Amino acid sequence: MKLAPLNTVQNAHDDSIWAAAWVPPTEDSGPLLLTGSLDETVRLWNPNDPDKLQTNTGHCLGVVSVAAHPSGRIAASASIDSFIRVFDVATNNTIATLEAPPSEVWQLQFNPQGTTLAAAGGGSASVKLWDTAEWKLIATLEAPRPEGLKPSERSGSKKFALSVAWSPDGRQVASGAMDGTISVFDVPRAKFMHHLEGHCMPVRSLVYSSAPLDSRVLFSASDDGHVHVYDAERKTLITSLSGHSSWVLSVDVSPDGAAIATGASDKSVRLWDLKMRAATQILTSHTDQVWAVAFGPTLQTDVRSCLLASASDDKSVSFYKYS
Repeated sequence: MKLAPLNTVQNAHDDSIWAAAWVPPTEDSGPLLLTGSLDETVRLWNPNDPDKLQTNTGHCLGVVSVAAHPSGRIAASASIDSFIRVFDVATNNTIATLEAPPSEVWQLQFNPQGTTLAAAGGGSASVKLWDTAEWKLIATLEAPRPEGLKPSERSGSKKFALSVAWSPDGRQVASGAMDGTISVFDVPRAKFMHHLEGHCMPVRSLVYSSAPLDSRVLFSASDDGHVHVYDAERKTLITSLSGHSSWVLSVDVSPDGAAIATGASDKSVRLWDLKMRAATQILTSHTDQVWAVAFGPTLQTDVRSCLLASASDDKSVSFYKYS
């Protein structure tokens, strides 16, 4: 397995790029990349011709998260302005505006079935679920404080919810917090299940494995410099991957489930072979911290390959071919 650099778009935004997500292909379009920036815009890119297709405005502060619906037709962006904007990918028309209290939306993710949008709830330390048919808030999932903490240590700031991920069957949601804990929830029952422990610093990114036999496996990226691999149902830490020299800000899993990519504040993108449990490649196209890495869908021309995108504080977006 390897990553082959394809191209880098310099000055893709006017400020730091904090978020990236792929829009699945539709009958009218191949896969597209969404990016969100502190310049208050969301931009859409065609990886085959990396001139930006469109710039979406509508937020009045920086964009911290973007997510695409599995249909490839709608997407959502979240901003520090406390609004989630749901929009039509092709026309940029606003479909819904979801309001949250200040600093209450830090990361977004649609469930694989496309029926629910989850938002890691920032200062409320919760995950909010919106129904995508009518855009109504249907549940607020709250994690109890980890046991053994004194009341003085149970301050909300430590539980600030930073990241969110859906299990492949859509029945569970995991959320990572500022204090390093990961909370796992049962979605149909809207109940907290358990914590996953092992990180001691903020967990900024989570993703479940895409491999059919590993659907319980959860990957987490943390400021402690480690990527953890958990069995999210059995509450066990399978392994810890280390190699980045600083905060790991983003993790994503390849469509074949054989590799993960990470982006970190050491300015590098790393490709990890999960069988070897080691980094097999280090890419250094960025000159500042890498906030987002995202694998695209498999290529129609080669089902064993896909694209990877990375986005950075250096305002650039890089594209790679994974094979």
